Amino acid sequence: MDLNQHLNKTAEAELSKQRKPICCNGFKMFMAALSLSFICKALGGVIMKSSIIQIERRFEISSSTAGLIDGSFEIGNLLVIVFVSYFGSRLHRPKIIGIGCFIMGTGTILTALPHFFMGHYKYSKETHINPSVNSTSSLPTCMPNQDVLLNRTSPEIVEKGYEKESESYMWIFVLMGNMLRGIGETPIGPLGISYLDDFAEEGHSSFYLGTLNAVAMIGPIIGFVMGSLVSKMYVDIGYVDLSTIRITPKDSRWVGAWWLSFIIAGLLAILSSIPFFFLPKSLDKPQKERRASGSLYGLKTKEERSQMVNVINHKQNVNENMPGFFQSLKTILTNQLYVLALLATLLHISSFIGHITYIFKYLEQQYSQSASETNVLLGVLSLPTIAAGIFTGGYIIKRFKFTMVGIAKFSLFNVVISFIFFLSDFLLICENKSVAGLTLTYDGNSPLESHINVPLSYCNSDCNCDENQWEPICGDNGITYISPCLAGCKSSSGTKKPIVSDLLSYLSIKIS
Repeated sequence: MDLNQHLNKTAEAELSKQRKPICCNGFKMFMAALSLSFICKALGGVIMKSSIIQIERRFEISSSTAGLIDGSFEIGNLLVIVFVSYFGSRLHRPKIIGIGCFIMGTGTILTALPHFFMGHYKYSKETHINPSVNSTSSLPTCMPNQDVLLNRTSPEIVEKGYEKESESYMWIFVLMGNMLRGIGETPIGPLGISYLDDFAEEGHSSFYLGTLNAVAMIGPIIGFVMGSLVSKMYVDIGYVDLSTIRITPKDSRWVGAWWLSFIIAGLLAILSSIPFFFLPKSLDKPQKERRASGSLYGLKTKEERSQMVNVINHKQNVNENMPGFFQSLKTILTNQLYVLALLATLLHISSFIGHITYIFKYLEQQYSQSASETNVLLGVLSLPTIAAGIFTGGYIIKRFKFTMVGIAKFSLFNVVISFIFFLSDFLLICENKSVAGLTLTYDGNSPLESHINVPLSYCNSDCNCDENQWEPICGDNGITYISPCLAGCKSSSGTKKPIVSDLLSYLSIKIS
């Protein structure tokens, strides 16, 4: 009897030594793969937020359309989140996550593809002189003796009119790519966390989850840095001679190489999907959870253990007697407390999404920051703040041992404080820019009271200027002029930025 017990213990110990590395390596591999997928998920989100104003300029769309493009990610989430959460746990979760990462990467790359089919970016309208002269000027200048074809389209553009019309709808592919990214991202969170919780050692799930969220912060860091770098690059870098570009990243018409960051993020997401296809459907439970099986577990063959697992799983599926999908949905939607929490979360997240989507554009336009500077500024301010908030909140809850009700009250207090700070944003009002013909008279002495015949004036009424031309230039008097022509410039000189224009006699200032 003693000999049999000794043999059983020896066999169990040997099997434990063989199985433990496999179990640990499998779980570690899953944690590493899931961490990388969380990084890619956060990276894609930050890149989209930081690029939305670039996309708006490149495709010449309104802010509302740009908001629709950004919101298509959540639309993709909404299409599949319920089905993934309910049915995904019954399938091979690592493979489902891997497929999701691949779809997420494919959608991210699809977002960038329109750039390669749209032709070169034209940041200003062309000014076409009388065909008999057969010339165009690099900058629109005042030409009282020339006939300018105002509000007309050049023959070259007329011939490509159909292409131009198709290009104007290329933003739909950006929307579809972002929606596809949302669909692919959906299983990463719910299935990844449930898999982690199922096979982590008892009591260690919260530690692994905290580690996962901490590692995921690498994504926004990379996203802000990458967004800052690519926004300094001209959108058609590698395709045009950059020495001929007259605008700088400070210019409101500048479009950076937004597409480059999407390609990089998409490739990383596809690479992150590979490890999930090599993970098993389920990992071995930690050793202490298998002790109940005794020495018999160590004496069973692999086939016998597999058969036992199948029998146990079948019995569990039969005995669980779970309600149907729609019955489950009805149950949670009729829970008043759950619905109330759902509405509160909806309001909180919608305000946050609206804020983070347009904060880039707000900082650029209100505080005259370039896209690169905006990315750096938001990255430096937001990331340490978020990290400090997570750490401080966790410490306070642990220090004072808040109950669930206490945590809810603490959360309400923080939301009220943040709301008060958001209200203070309305006090930060910037004055209108000094733009001749729009906000100021051309002499710069008084604000513009009437917008009749704007932006024409007595000094440029004979210059044959295109009123729709937007080629802003700045005078040393601090006033911006809509175009060199409307400023009365006779000619331009210089090949580098900024180009200097000479003015008519009525404006004794220098324009650059």
